[in-house]
Parts: sequence; structure tokens; C-alpha cells
Amino acid sequence: METLWSPWRYEYITSSGSENSQSSGCVFCEIQKTPERDESNFVLHRASRNFVVLNIYPYISGHLLIVPFEHVAELDAAAKETTDELMDLTKRSQTALREVYQPAGFNIGMNLGRAAGAGIVDHIHIHIMPRWTGDTNFMSTVGNTRVIPEDLTTTYSKLRKKF
Repeated sequence: METLWSPWRYEYITSSGSENSQSSGCVFCEIQKTPERDESNFVLHRASRNFVVLNIYPYISGHLLIVPFEHVAELDAAAKETTDELMDLTKRSQTALREVYQPAGFNIGMNLGRAAGAGIVDHIHIHIMPRWTGDTNFMSTVGNTRVIPEDLTTTYSKLRKKF
């Protein structure tokens, strides 16, 4: 078996805080409080308890986040009404992504806690990403670089009308 080393990840894994640590404020709570900036924040839709936003550090074009207004770190601590709507918006996002991008599949999930890979540990959110066969390569591991074929403004324009 061969091993690929990515020592640049060590700093992230061992750091006491993430780039969006609570000490500088919660980026999701800030977005929630500024509906007048939805377009510049890439917010696609606001529902009664959650919002849909583009991930500004996407793994792939169309990488969406569904984020509760409620600032909560654990899924099981969120109100049932919040999680019901969270899942409804996840389904709606999958439909929108399918219509716009015609992907071969999807990654849908949550990273709860730093050990699970959460970049923002104190505010739950669901990731949904369209996927295509052969859409990943070694650029992320070897070159510490993601190749995203579309800028966020274009992605926002394509998806906004679906919400």
C-alpha cells in the first residue's frame, strides 16, 4: 500500500480554533443577521428556521450549505421543527442541483465536532455537493489546490432562480 502525505493538514487538525472560530464571531450567525447582504454572502434562500448558502470554500461547483438560524453545535440539540425544515431544504437543494448541473451523484452530510472535520464546530450545517464520475484528482492532496471550474457568482446566478 502506498501512502500520500499531506503535512499541510496537520496545522488545521492540531489548531485550537478554526478559521471561523467563535472568538471572532460565528460566520453563520453574522450572515443570518444581514439579509440585506444575501447576494454578496451568496445566500440562495431563507426559510423560517434555516437558510441555504453557497460554501465560499467549495470542494466542487454547486457546493451548498443548509444552515439553521439556531446557533447550536449538536444535531440532537436542535429543535425538531428546525431539523425537519433542514431536511426539507436538503431535498429541495438536491433537486435544484440536479436540474442545474445534472450530476451523476451527490455527497450529503454533516461534520459534527472538530475530530469529524467540522470547520465551524459551534453551528451545525449540512453540506450537499453534486458529484460526477472522475471529478476528483490529486490536486488537493499533492498541490494543496482545488480546481473549481466555476466562480461563485456564476454558481449563485445559476442556482438562485431555483429557490
